[in-house]
Amino acid sequence: MTVSAAKPASAFDPARIARQFVDARRAARALPGFPGELPAGMAEGYRVQEAAIALWPEPVVGWKVGRIAPEMQAELQAERVMGPVFAGHVWAADPANPTPLPVIPGGFAAVEAEYIYRMGRDAPADKLEWTPEETLAYVDELLVGVEFAASPLATINVLGPRVVASDFGNNAGLILGRVVPAWRERPDEVPPCHAWVDGQLVGEGSPDSIPGGPPASLAFLMAACAARGRPLKAGQLVTTGAASGIHDIEAGQAARITFGDLEEIRCIAVPAQPAEGREE
Repeated sequence: MTVSAAKPASAFDPARIARQFVDARRAARALPGFPGELPAGMAEGYRVQEAAIALWPEPVVGWKVGRIAPEMQAELQAERVMGPVFAGHVWAADPANPTPLPVIPGGFAAVEAEYIYRMGRDAPADKLEWTPEETLAYVDELLVGVEFAASPLATINVLGPRVVASDFGNNAGLILGRVVPAWRERPDEVPPCHAWVDGQLVGEGSPDSIPGGPPASLAFLMAACAARGRPLKAGQLVTTGAASGIHDIEAGQAARITFGDLEEIRCIAVPAQPAEGREE
């Protein structure tokens, strides 16, 4: 009887990649490149994300949703990408003081104007398909805010959605602004958004800038979270997409994001510092 040779182990190691990303984030240290074999698809990227969530010392309090470029959707069999928002990385906007955003030197950092849902009740764990209309029955509030998109990997967006999924969906925080009044009754009156970096207008948009609108992003997320065994819970936050675009920011630069007559959100990029208690 012929004994076939054992197949070599795959070079793709989600646990090792996750550890590299988490260590780099907590050490405020840039990565020179993707730390291992690239994920073959979105499923492999989310395997890294799940391993990294298990290593992160804070609970998940929400999720971000990003759009995948149309020309990549067929290959990746996905229209959107998701990532966790952690408890220690949610900040309330202060009209009097800009929110500091910790940028890892040599990494990636950007700000994005966002329309954000706060969930009002738990989603069923076994419902894996949602329409945009169904999702709104589970929403408590619509807020405006800013996603801080950042990673220790400078080329995260260049390498694409599989890599974005690997590193927390390229999320590093969320600034919460005001609740949008009467958003259910008058959805057409949800204010547009404008983003400035160092005084220059860099992007503008509205809920219509998100394909299908914010409810379509929420429908994707509710299905995806349930499929991952992480159904959305009351109180969790959902950022629905970069309505104004993705705007790079470096340490020392200031950003200002407005939503019509609501109070503007101001932030300033500062050099990130290693997490307390960490030995280098």
